[in-house]
Amino acid sequence: MELSVFLRGLAIGFGIAAPVGPIGILCIRRTLADGRAVGFAAGLGAATADALYGAVAAFGLTLVSSALVGQRAWLQAVGGLFLCYLGVRTWMAAPAATAGAARREPGLVSAWATTFALTVANPATILSFAAIFAGLGLGGAVNGYGPATLMVTGVFLGSAFWWLLLSIGVGLLRSSITPVHLRWVNRAAAAIITAFGLGALLSLLA
Repeated sequence: MELSVFLRGLAIGFGIAAPVGPIGILCIRRTLADGRAVGFAAGLGAATADALYGAVAAFGLTLVSSALVGQRAWLQAVGGLFLCYLGVRTWMAAPAATAGAARREPGLVSAWATTFALTVANPATILSFAAIFAGLGLGGAVNGYGPATLMVTGVFLGSAFWWLLLSIGVGLLRSSITPVHLRWVNRAAAAIITAFGLGALLSLLA
């Protein structure tokens, strides 16, 4: 039973992380520009936020969930503005001078914190977890603290595994990326990230 709960957590974490959105684009760009370690650290930020929201769903923290959903508008506004800021900064970022060369280490903690903040600023994530838990017949909470902890651990590891695969896969292409290629990668990523940010802001007016 405990193994089943853990495996379900793995599947949930992997499934939540896999769809490519602004976080995925950001991690791909960070991996190409700064290396696998930085790209994976960025992904771990998203995995940590996924585990946090998974804990809210697994432990049945209705009050926290309601508070997050109740503050959805301003959280979405902050997230949208931050995405637009990241888009502009990414567009202006100077690529490394040589192919595959690492620039000054940007900081693993900074990479982690950026994606953690962006993922937490999207309260729709908790709704996704609630829907998945209901679809799997888990109800509002996993029965007991032990199984709930295993579920959350599985969610984190499943999400982290996706980001590990992504950073390794993208990292394999890094040595073949020239500064010219990276400049266009930066601009494409900047456009996509900014579009997600503008979409989040415009949806507030709907």
